[in-house]
Amino acid sequence: MTRTKELARHGALRGMVAAICLAATMGGAAAQSVSESVGAKRDWSIFKEGAAADRQCWIVSQPVSSRALRSGKPVSVNRGDIFLMVAIRPGANVKNEVSMLPGYPFRSGSSVEVKIGSDKFEMFTSGEGAWADSAESDERLVAAMRRGATAEVTGVSTRGTTTVDTFSLSGFTAALEEARALCK
Repeated sequence: MTRTKELARHGALRGMVAAICLAATMGGAAAQSVSESVGAKRDWSIFKEGAAADRQCWIVSQPVSSRALRSGKPVSVNRGDIFLMVAIRPGANVKNEVSMLPGYPFRSGSSVEVKIGSDKFEMFTSGEGAWADSAESDERLVAAMRRGATAEVTGVSTRGTTTVDTFSLSGFTAALEEARALCK
């Protein structure tokens, strides 16, 4: 992946997260001017932003459980908001961009492992985000998410803490289908 594409993905993730956080903390018109929460399907929330020509849609979930380990032993850590997301941006020809925001900066040069059932996937990291390395990888990951019950995401912070976040996939397929319909 080129550096330009990496930065574009990183910028899109930050924009979506800012919209999600704003929508979660503010009510009414102020939050809706940035993004619009259009509903939820079980454990996944659905958002859209922008006019039809440049609309972006995404689904997002937070973990049902999180663990932090140092030297294999549980530790207590402070983290920001943790999200697993799938974005749809028709104007950029993006239909299933999977990303993860861990609530801390990842260790430089590290990768994230996503385990869904017996399937394992790797995501590259940049700052406070992780992505699949290609649209094909996104497609394989989304296919597994559709079939799975949970996604276990393991990453390493700049401080060397290993985190394991478990996300429910209940409602994933229905949420993704609704987001796709909103972003046709």
